[in-house]
Amino acid sequence: MTTHLALLRGINVSGHNMMKMDALKTMLENIGFQNVRTYLQSGNVFVDTEEDSVSKVGFMIKQEIFKVFGHEVPVVVISKEDLELCFRNSPFLKEKDLDTKKLYVAFVSVALKSENINDLKISQFKPDEASIDGNRIFIKYAVGAGKTRFDQKYIEKKLNVTATIRNWNTVTNLLAMYSGE
Repeated sequence: MTTHLALLRGINVSGHNMMKMDALKTMLENIGFQNVRTYLQSGNVFVDTEEDSVSKVGFMIKQEIFKVFGHEVPVVVISKEDLELCFRNSPFLKEKDLDTKKLYVAFVSVALKSENINDLKISQFKPDEASIDGNRIFIKYAVGAGKTRFDQKYIEKKLNVTATIRNWNTVTNLLAMYSGE
């Protein structure tokens, strides 16, 4: 049995793509997932399954959400290792006096190469900073996520990927939930 973390993008935001977590949990159990757990109302869902393929798990969840709720919701599925790598590889965690409230991680649907950072043209968003590591983009916003154009829509357009962004506090809590299995 493998535990996967499905990150659903854009649910329960500003009255769009509304779904209750208990209804989502029931829906996922009805298609065979076990030990379904959610974190917050923003679409962080742990599922246990015999299926190892993250892309298949993501497709199953996306397809069932559309069938049951009628919402077209992008899904990025990640492993415990993906979250652990956030803590090992973030270039920003080593900074002195770091304000973790400005740290975010964009999880993307495919592994990127470090040279993809050039495609993002991050210099036009200075003083925001970003660094690519596999299927993660580490982001440090100078002011905050709500005051930048360097967001998930921009990342998806520039890199032709599906992306969803989580703040550092959420990443930390998700890893704690994974570790508490």
